[in-house]
Amino acid sequence: MSARLCALPLVCLLVGMYTDVRGQEPMALTRITSPVRVDGVPDEPGWSAVPPLPVVMYQPVHRGKMTERTVIRVGYDDHYLYVAGELYDSVPSGIRGNTMYRDQYSGDDTFAIILDAFNDNENALWFFTTPNGVRVDLAVTNDASGGFESANISWNTYWDAATSITDEGWFAELRIPFSSLGFQTDGSSVEMGMTAYRYIARTNERHIFPDIPPNWSTGFAKASQTRKVSLTGVTSSKPLYVTPYVLGGYGRFSELNASETRYVFDDTPEREVGLDVKYNLTSNLTVDMTVNTDFAQVEADNQEVNLTRFSLFFPEKRQFFQERAGIFNYDLGGPNRVFHSRRIGLDEDGAEVRIYGGARLVGRVGQWDVGLINMQTEKKGGGPSENFGVLRLRRRVLNPHSYVGTIATSRLGADGTYNVAYGVDGTFRVTGDEYVLVQMVQTVDDAVLDASGYDPLEVGVLRTQWERRTTRGLAYTMTLSRVGGSYRPDVGFAERTDYWRPAGRVAYGWFPGDASPFRHVTSEVSGALFFRLADGSVESAEAEHEWNVEFKSGVQMEAEVELAVEDLVEPLELSDDAVVPPGRYSFAAASAGYTARDGALFRPALRLTAGRFFDGNAVSLSLSPTWNVSRHLELGGQLEAVRIRFPSRDQKFDFVVGRLRTQVAFDTRASISAFVQYNSAADIVSANLRMRYNFREGRDLWIVYNEGINTDRQGSDPMLPVTDSRTLLLKYTHTFDL
Repeated sequence: MSARLCALPLVCLLVGMYTDVRGQEPMALTRITSPVRVDGVPDEPGWSAVPPLPVVMYQPVHRGKMTERTVIRVGYDDHYLYVAGELYDSVPSGIRGNTMYRDQYSGDDTFAIILDAFNDNENALWFFTTPNGVRVDLAVTNDASGGFESANISWNTYWDAATSITDEGWFAELRIPFSSLGFQTDGSSVEMGMTAYRYIARTNERHIFPDIPPNWSTGFAKASQTRKVSLTGVTSSKPLYVTPYVLGGYGRFSELNASETRYVFDDTPEREVGLDVKYNLTSNLTVDMTVNTDFAQVEADNQEVNLTRFSLFFPEKRQFFQERAGIFNYDLGGPNRVFHSRRIGLDEDGAEVRIYGGARLVGRVGQWDVGLINMQTEKKGGGPSENFGVLRLRRRVLNPHSYVGTIATSRLGADGTYNVAYGVDGTFRVTGDEYVLVQMVQTVDDAVLDASGYDPLEVGVLRTQWERRTTRGLAYTMTLSRVGGSYRPDVGFAERTDYWRPAGRVAYGWFPGDASPFRHVTSEVSGALFFRLADGSVESAEAEHEWNVEFKSGVQMEAEVELAVEDLVEPLELSDDAVVPPGRYSFAAASAGYTARDGALFRPALRLTAGRFFDGNAVSLSLSPTWNVSRHLELGGQLEAVRIRFPSRDQKFDFVVGRLRTQVAFDTRASISAFVQYNSAADIVSANLRMRYNFREGRDLWIVYNEGINTDRQGSDPMLPVTDSRTLLLKYTHTFDL
């Protein structure tokens, strides 16, 4: 049935109930019967029995003529999946291996495999290496419908890669343990989805298997478009990983003395020990346990200046919360979500709250995706010790791309305070790229009950969405949501409450063809209205028209015009010297951006915005260059400069946020990362220095140095100290495979 005929969602669902998107029988992978040495030279006898995959060009021209020869083979034995690439290059000097830093992509050539290990058409594990043998692993969620934002680079697991470079090109071998994947068995066979590709950075050329059309953003990473493959006679081992850590160092923190006349320093020695345990209960169910959890080695958050009246959202970077994090996803649009793991073990300012311990269970039981977290944190400041709980269940229904699910979260304080959230949701593939989303959430909070009682609508969220997911031809999204004024997800994130919101997006994208310098062009119009629930008045409105152009070289350019309406009932304080008074404001702005192509050693990105800002004028410039001086040294940074003027009130607000990253990789095991930030609005400079030596996977030595410096000491009474805080830590983790 064509998309034009599917006007009735129920009919479409029933017609496509058990139809696989690719309509093919699983392809049997070849079992390798002789040993394979992972050394970057795929010349072992076992490889000769593995037929190469039929690759085609994905980009810059779909099914175009490939300029270089690519040979990809995939095989397996009892314990591992093996991937070999013969990546020939007629210009060996053009091979791009820009960095040796672990989990870092810097415009390099890549060789990759993407696996939908649970065969759920929704989540995938993405492994790739570069000519330098750098290993990068990511976890893809939501069928990559959010583009690269759907890929979590903070996820890590155990696997091996080796590469070699010759005058014929470069060669790679990957070895991935089945215990690192997780999968479901059907008798003696396993079925999963697989995509493999080779990317040539200097020509923006991607050779891929299977033949996936470029109809979606990052379509090559979509779990639903992978080729179904089968393996027989394999079992996932059940290793027990026990990882103790020891940490030592010192911290210095400034604080006001009892009379509040001057700042004094509190020097605190740091001595910690802790333990993480990972065990595969089954081939598709993993439990992680942790005691006295520590995240000293996690990179610092970006400094941000808030120009809105809403809280800023910061992503999760801590490794413990990364594995199959997509199971816990309950996204309510934008940064809003029912569960946000950063609420566990971090306070509102990002400062660490000790986690006494906890457990995490993720995987699949029968037809159900299961996620369970329970963590206990210490008492800190005026807050009580708290217990955090999350349960997420999802089950496929109707067709391979539809599911229903439920979620429950809890935050229980030792002082008797509590917050609970629960919800149900469903995503249904109607036909082709048409999807319908339905969500309902409610929260129960002791403070809300004491103040106003329980009103199901006031403490809940209702949201429905119809969308066509594609970047070729017509795409659209229609959303209607309602968020009650007493909705409070204390283990999640809510940007704002007390509104109902209709929103829409219409886009049209096309591929101009072989003769054009453009690979893809998109025009998009979007808008949203926020109505107050109390009186139906407009709180906010926004409308945008955006053009995006991607060149065949990989260069990207964009231009955007945005209109906004904001009705302030309270002053918006940008600084002590710039306050926007209450009132209704209409304003417009325009912006343009440029992003350099991959492969170049120097890759700048630029964005300029100018226009009205409430009753004033604003101009902002964002410059983000990256320079790979050599494969051992990468310099990157970002400069954000904003100039705001309110002539009618003779007020102004100017700020600069500068970020400088320096990454030194002596080889793929030893590295140094320095991240220095300057925020003129907060008058601080912060530095985060991390030195890592990876003895082998699971065995790491970290030296971490953090410092915060006040740049405007005279602006406070009493005068601020030069150093606001300083920590120096040494941490060693050692994983035992039992």
